[in-house]
Amino acid sequence: MKALAIAAIAAAGLAGCQSVPEEAPRATASLQATKGNKTFGEATFEQTGSNKVRVVVFAQGLKPDAEHGFHIHEAGDCSSGDGMSAKGHFNPLGKPHGRPGPQSHAGDLPALKAAKNGRAKLDVEIEGITVVAGPTSIVGRGLIIHADPDDYTTQPTGNAGARLACGVIRPG
Repeated sequence: MKALAIAAIAAAGLAGCQSVPEEAPRATASLQATKGNKTFGEATFEQTGSNKVRVVVFAQGLKPDAEHGFHIHEAGDCSSGDGMSAKGHFNPLGKPHGRPGPQSHAGDLPALKAAKNGRAKLDVEIEGITVVAGPTSIVGRGLIIHADPDDYTTQPTGNAGARLACGVIRPG
């Protein structure tokens, strides 16, 4: 009986030594309407691989039944009121603008597709960006929702129009 009690205590002690799996690095952005607009939303970014990030976005106040360009921009600065202080698309590897993927800007994201109620949800995994330190890290960058669809060909912006909402990607 005494041996059984000692074994139980030892097992409990060993269980306490086991490591807890580390959470994947994450970042978030709160998108606020630019001057004269009503679009806003929330975005989360979670590292899923060495060079992949899961992006989940909820946005509202969009033009109903319409596509809206959506990009990560160079600067984490929304102070200008029109979103222009976020500068151009995040492009640390000097690639052309295009559809999201390793062949294009790191900041190129899929379009937000608004439903009839003006709300959109996006849940996608993007290759070529990270939320950990390094040249392709998006932490500290701007996040922009545009008024028009991205044509994925016009350089360097995709001709996506005015900036409806702006946010800064922050750790957490």
